[in-house]
Amino acid sequence: MFEPFSRGYYLGRLTVAPHGGERALMQRDQHERVNAQLYTTGEGVERTDLPLVMKVDTSHLSVLGEPGVPEDTLAVPESLLSELGVRNPPTLRTVLLATADRAAQLLRLSGGARGADDAGVPGVDDEPPDRDGGDGPASTGV
Repeated sequence: MFEPFSRGYYLGRLTVAPHGGERALMQRDQHERVNAQLYTTGEGVERTDLPLVMKVDTSHLSVLGEPGVPEDTLAVPESLLSELGVRNPPTLRTVLLATADRAAQLLRLSGGARGADDAGVPGVDDEPPDRDGGDGPASTGV
């Protein structure tokens, strides 16, 4: 689902679809699986329900898991579709998933673990992804 892209991001493709809520969502089991494979350290008991940070077009989103969302789908609030450059949803789009370190940095910059009340991660949307091809993490097969 996601492959290493740079030191700060994994690259993947998801169907971006609108929903009537206020948060960005993906299927809960898939969310927890990605979270466990890419955001945990393997040391002790770790949470797998924390937000994933994804970038669609130029906007970062804090993504939570929800059981009713179809697999391989990023459900975004309808109000964000034009900001994300989505014209005819649902549509298959390239999505960048922040690495654990990058996600922590973005969430810190936004004032904490956003996603409980807001879909976006403000203040970081204008930063381009790291495309230097540096030492990215090893392939995880997610």
